Amino acid sequence: MTKQLTLSVLLAATALTGCRAKPPSKFDTKVVTWTKHHITIGGKKDKNPIEASIDNIDEGKQAFTSYCMVCHGLDGQNTGVPFAATISPPIPSLASESVQAYSDGQLKWIIKNGIFPSGMPPSNGDFSDREMWEMVLYIRHLPKAGSLGEPPVYGGSKDK
Repeated sequence: MTKQLTLSVLLAATALTGCRAKPPSKFDTKVVTWTKHHITIGGKKDKNPIEASIDNIDEGKQAFTSYCMVCHGLDGQNTGVPFAATISPPIPSLASESVQAYSDGQLKWIIKNGIFPSGMPPSNGDFSDREMWEMVLYIRHLPKAGSLGEPPVYGGSKDK
């Protein structure tokens, strides 16, 4: 019985050492990105009915700041978000090529429905359709990275 127990412990230890989280390969990342852009994220052909004006972009910024800044920072580029790069998958900069490649309709769909199993939660019911479209406008017109400082929740100033 001792040999079986020892063997079981060794097998379990060997199996557990193989259970490590590691960053995805470049190939894995390309496959997941392609799949999200072409299959899993809806709304690809939906057009933003809200005109890109200073007022509408500012309205989008206000809605974004009330909900999204906890994970994406005030500037949408993770400025001041202490865990943005350390969770899996990492929180993308909304200014990144990968995010900006989504259509306006896809961005609204993501805001509304979230992306499972990532940390992106759905906000359906938290915002009107207009507010979500305005957030898309803000995402398309993000300020310079770092220009708005850190979110107040992480010690940043409320003045920006």
